[in-house]
Amino acid sequence: MFDRKEVAGMKYGNCLIDLHLHLDGSLSPDIIRKLSRLQNETCTLNDQELEERLMVSEDCKSLDEYLEKFEFPGYYLQTKETISAAVSLLLEELHEQGLIYAEIRFAPQKHKERGLTQEEVVLAAIEGMKNAPIPASLILCLMRGDDTSSENLETVRLAEKYLHKGVAAIDLAGAEALYKTHLYKTFFDYASSHEIPFTIHAGEADGVESISYALLFGAKRLGHGVRAYESEALMKSIKEQNVTLELCPTSNLNTQIFTDLKEYPLRTFLSFGIPVTINTDNMSVSHTTLQKEYDKLIDIFHLTDEEIKHLLLNSVHASFASPEVKALLEDKIKDRID
Repeated sequence: MFDRKEVAGMKYGNCLIDLHLHLDGSLSPDIIRKLSRLQNETCTLNDQELEERLMVSEDCKSLDEYLEKFEFPGYYLQTKETISAAVSLLLEELHEQGLIYAEIRFAPQKHKERGLTQEEVVLAAIEGMKNAPIPASLILCLMRGDDTSSENLETVRLAEKYLHKGVAAIDLAGAEALYKTHLYKTFFDYASSHEIPFTIHAGEADGVESISYALLFGAKRLGHGVRAYESEALMKSIKEQNVTLELCPTSNLNTQIFTDLKEYPLRTFLSFGIPVTINTDNMSVSHTTLQKEYDKLIDIFHLTDEEIKHLLLNSVHASFASPEVKALLEDKIKDRID
C-alpha cells in the first residue's frame, strides 16, 4: 500500500520540489523499522498495522484528528541517531520519487522526550542532510498551544543561529483554529527584525482572519492558505504582496476543508495570478507522494505542460534555498520540460 518509490513516466516526474513536508508525518513503514533497529528495538507491527498507525483513515473528521497521527512516528524521533537517520532516509526516498529539492519542517521542541535539547535536535537534523542525494533545507516550526512561548522563542533563536547552515526559515504549526495566529506576533516581529525568513500555517483549519494576520506579520509564504479563496479582497492582497501559497490538496481533503478535489480552488488562484505551489504536507499520514498530487490535479483540472512548468518554477522561486541552488533548480526544470 505504501509504494513510494514509483515515479510515473511523465516528463515532469524527475524535477519535483516539495516546500511543505513534515518530517514526522512523512516516515514510511520502512523508515520506521530502520529507526526501531537504531533504538535497539524490534518493530513487531506488520505492514497493515504500521499503515494504520501512520495513515489517517478515510473518515477523518478534522485537522485535530489528523494531528493525532503524529504521536506514533514521534516516538522514533527522540535521539540524535534516529533524527539524523530519519532526515537522511527521507531524502533518499524523495530522490527516488523524482524530487530535486525539498524543505523539511519539524518542531525541535517535540523531540526532547529523551533528554535532547532543541539545539541538539537541530544539529542532528542538519547532520542528516549531509551527503544527501538532493539539496534540502530545514524549516523549524514554532508550536501553537498552551505554555509554548519559551520553547518558541528558543526555536526562533536557533533558527537565527543556524540560518544558512542547514536551517532556512521558521514556521508556525499546530491547531490553528484553537490557537489563533494573532497570538504569535511577537515571534514573527523578532524574525523580521533579525532577517529570519518565515512561512506560517494559515488558512487551513482557520480562515480569512488567520491569513490576514500572517500577511500583516510579513509572511512571504502561507502553509496551505487555501481558504484565501473565500475573500476576493484577501486574494488581491496576497497577489499584491507576492505571497506564495503552499497548497497540499490531499491533506486538505483529509481534514475536511474540501470533500471533493473538484472543489479545490486551484484554477481560482491561477486565474487570479496568485503564486501557488503543490506539496504533500505529510506523505505517510495522507498516504501520498508529490507525483500523486500532481497526477490528481492534472487529471481533474487538465493542466497543460506550460501550467505544470509554471507550478514547478513557482516552487523554485518561493523556496528558501540560496540563489545558487535556485539557479541550478530552475535550469534543471527548464532543461527537462522544454
